[in-house]
Amino acid sequence: MAYVVTEACIKCKYMDCVEVCPVDCFYVGANTLVIHPDECIDCGVCEPECPADAILPDSEPEAEKWLEMNRQYAQTWPNITRKGESPADADEWKGVADKFAKHFDPNPGKA
Repeated sequence: MAYVVTEACIKCKYMDCVEVCPVDCFYVGANTLVIHPDECIDCGVCEPECPADAILPDSEPEAEKWLEMNRQYAQTWPNITRKGESPADADEWKGVADKFAKHFDPNPGKA
């Protein structure tokens, strides 16, 4: 089992989760994060740290559609091990629905 990042992270990208991950399994995109599901040890410490409630265990039915997206981008985006600056307008995007279809940026971010 692993944890995955959902579309709730898009344009929020708070990164509080990165600081607590004991195995450094977060990868950074231009406007979101992903978790490499093959590196995640299922400790769960990241989930409560996310202000956007964007992290779910892959055992949740809603997480299934995000598992492959997390795996795919974790293979091409840079690994991130320290919290960076969240977007200035992150709080405005918190809770916005359907962000993946409208706002997902597949480009890598900066670690």
